[in-house]
Amino acid sequence: MAGFSMELVLVLGYATFLAIAAFTLEVMARHMHRRSMRISTVGFIYHADRDIWSCPRDQHLFPIFSDSHCGKVIYRAPASACNSCRNKNACTDSNSGREITRMASESIESGMLRFHRCFSLMMLSLAGFIVIVELFRTHASYPRLSLAGVLLLLFVAGLRLSKSIRVSTLEARASAASQRSAAR
Repeated sequence: MAGFSMELVLVLGYATFLAIAAFTLEVMARHMHRRSMRISTVGFIYHADRDIWSCPRDQHLFPIFSDSHCGKVIYRAPASACNSCRNKNACTDSNSGREITRMASESIESGMLRFHRCFSLMMLSLAGFIVIVELFRTHASYPRLSLAGVLLLLFVAGLRLSKSIRVSTLEARASAASQRSAAR
């Protein structure tokens, strides 16, 4: 095919590699975030019909604080039940009872997930920059068309990723602001 040089093929291959690496990082970050959210409540069962948690020793954790603006609910077991439990050392070091914080909205993400998303966006941006440079270097029409198509795909993926970063950052700021106002 006329106009497809080895440089163009390498640029497209490297841009594709960066996009796949960014996508893989995003999938792994989401998986690790879900897993870390589950680890904090291992052995505990949430009963949605009664809005309580139960521990492995069948003690109940009741809601003690609710912030509907942030979507945050804190559940606590009675201190007397936790302090007399034989598994207290493995469960909690608090003398006021075991606490579980539950976010009503799973879209509120940890800082680490936002970091991974920003890193993925940076990789997509680097791939886009490489494609743009090659777009200006190439003068044949078919290679320019293929580069423009790849650039469009990278742009759409970057927009979706930046939107999720923006939403999670705004939610994190709102949560921090409401925590500061509640502390006053």
